[in-house]
Amino acid sequence: MQKRHTDRRQYFEEQAYTCRKYYLPYIRQWMIDCIPLRILEVGCGEGGNLLPFAELGCEVVGVDMAASRIEQARRFFKERGAHGTFIASDLFQLKELECRFDILICHDVIEHISDKARFLSELRRYLSPGGIAFVAFPAWQMPFGGHQQIAPGFLSHIPFIHLLPTFAYGKLLKWCALPKDTQKELLEIKQTRCSIETFKARLRATNYQVVDERLYFINPHYEVKFGLTPRRLCRFISQLPYIRNFFSTSCFYLLKPL
Repeated sequence: MQKRHTDRRQYFEEQAYTCRKYYLPYIRQWMIDCIPLRILEVGCGEGGNLLPFAELGCEVVGVDMAASRIEQARRFFKERGAHGTFIASDLFQLKELECRFDILICHDVIEHISDKARFLSELRRYLSPGGIAFVAFPAWQMPFGGHQQIAPGFLSHIPFIHLLPTFAYGKLLKWCALPKDTQKELLEIKQTRCSIETFKARLRATNYQVVDERLYFINPHYEVKFGLTPRRLCRFISQLPYIRNFFSTSCFYLLKPL
């Protein structure tokens, strides 16, 4: 487990840095004449991804199931003198929002969702006409697609262990004496995993158009985390179904409903 998993202020600042440098410019190239905008992030955590948009004068709203994360988001925004609305709720039970948004952000969220088709369908309710959704996730088969980096100890440094059969993986987690809540989270991620092919199938089922796709060999967030230069997956590998999952540390998609 890395320090950022316990120091949420650091995580907030790192999110804001990566969003400011990579996510915002990527999204803005498709909405270049529309600032300020209304932005909704589902699974916002501490709200770091929303800070750069708030700094531009956008109206930002963050939703997350974890009430503790929402409280941190409110505190961090207040400390930065930024304005944002944060709601502790499950998207499927959200009743506080009646407005629509120009941009929806779902970063590292969909791999935690079991019913991805329902989730994507629900998102449509909050997109304004002409709006765009930015969805990003790590491909399941990539070295740390199982989110094992959240585990304490040596296990967090071992790639591909999440690809073990479920029975063997569960035994390994118990043998390493991981906290029960961590074991549960890692096994849940194994159940809800998301490959590129799974994601695209759900997009077809819910009538979304892919406006743009970018597959990264080196995740843009790795710059602030590890000092690595982001690098997109080479075109040849990115066009190989299934194989590309093993090399895609982050998958960027801009979507519009058909």
